[in-house]
Amino acid sequence: MSGWADGPEYITQCPIQPGRTYTYRFNVTRQEGTLLWHAHFKWVRTTVHGAIIIRPPSDRSYPFPKPYREVPIVLGEWWNADIMDVEREAVSTGAPPNVSNAYTINGQPGDLYPCSSNDTFRLTVVRGRTYLLRIINAALNAQLFFKIANHNFTVVGVDASYTDPYVTDFLLLAPGQTVDALITADQTRRRYYMAANAYIVAEGAAFVNISTTAIVSYTRAKPSSTPVMPVLPPFNDTATAHKFLSDLTGLTTSPFWSSVPLENEIDERMLVTVGLGLTPCDAPNGLCKGPLGQKVAASMNNVSFELPTRLSILEAFTNNVSGVYTADFPDKPPVRFDYTNRSNRVNTTLIPTVKGTRVKQLKFNATVEVVFQNTALLSSDDHPMHLHGFNFHVLGQGFGNYNFETDSKTLNLVNPQERNTVVVPTGGWVLIRFRANNPGVWFIHCHIDAHVPWGLANAFVVEDGPTPSTSLPPPPSDLPKC
Repeated sequence: MSGWADGPEYITQCPIQPGRTYTYRFNVTRQEGTLLWHAHFKWVRTTVHGAIIIRPPSDRSYPFPKPYREVPIVLGEWWNADIMDVEREAVSTGAPPNVSNAYTINGQPGDLYPCSSNDTFRLTVVRGRTYLLRIINAALNAQLFFKIANHNFTVVGVDASYTDPYVTDFLLLAPGQTVDALITADQTRRRYYMAANAYIVAEGAAFVNISTTAIVSYTRAKPSSTPVMPVLPPFNDTATAHKFLSDLTGLTTSPFWSSVPLENEIDERMLVTVGLGLTPCDAPNGLCKGPLGQKVAASMNNVSFELPTRLSILEAFTNNVSGVYTADFPDKPPVRFDYTNRSNRVNTTLIPTVKGTRVKQLKFNATVEVVFQNTALLSSDDHPMHLHGFNFHVLGQGFGNYNFETDSKTLNLVNPQERNTVVVPTGGWVLIRFRANNPGVWFIHCHIDAHVPWGLANAFVVEDGPTPSTSLPPPPSDLPKC
């Protein structure tokens, strides 16, 4: 994808003004599978999103048995409120946003909610046939367990990258993640619920505790029969969630497989803490609802990212405009401490964050290793970190503080999964590597949308390569202006 076609406001271009248009142009060359496209302006993503499905060309088949049918399944959230009002209240008061009223499958909460039982999504299947479900978590703030009663999945792809076939009776998707999974209609001819519910790790966090459902109905099943309900994992089942996320491996025979960067190839090595903190509250007296009378903030290496307002970072970089950003994002935390020790939760010397538009600049084709280290400050949420412009190899993930001597010996350098969004587990870490071979400015952020305005974001500025084909082209004529 060209750097001018990525879309985040003030990262690659200024917002599209009312009444104006902007054409996004991109080529699909190195991926197949399912991707989420969505608006990247505040919480508009809750309604403005969809699927990009990339299939093999006509002269090549999938690297798994051809399915009888492909079925998009989009998981989402629903508010009985104006979502922009929900976000504005949270940002202004410094408190976490109100939770949604329901989760959805293909736009409907399902039979367990009286508002949509007549419109519940239904999938009719033929016994003996195999179906490819293209599942997307388009929810704003919720990781979701997903299951179909009495049926197994064979995962064959994540984030539009093929995986080794992985058999499981449930899936877990963080916001922004996708899973391609085969399911064979091999049960008795009746009706079964597919269902999703929340995976929540933050203690005391509010969430929707009613599952969203849809119905899988076999041909010749009695239409009046009660569907079988699956038993979903408990909402706080971290062990089950971690097993699924860490067991997946990449398909090395895929036509798009790229070699894993090895230790002696690393040019940039970063340890990046991700987590919550506090910042002074600027709301009027009595309206600040954050902990200790402050606003909740989020940060990477203690920097709460602020978007510029007068020019995008990419335009400033391309035109050498100063004062928009600084290229001094730290490669390690400013203070080394016991990151996952819960006794530090309200350590007043550690929880304050520093606001800034500080980015990391990379040479073209540099090999980058990033360890995302979760912290226990205020709360230890899972953080699905999403990198624009690149896929990356997920070489390892675990709990506690990352140990460069011992944990580095456990990394998967043979067939790690490739993703564009990876979950940093509660009280744990994830190690990724990628090659910075796509010039431009690429947003990296938590895909829990409530965490982005708090500052859990940053950007990689990738310099041009030595040839025209490895350099960023000039901006298009219709690029939005501030």
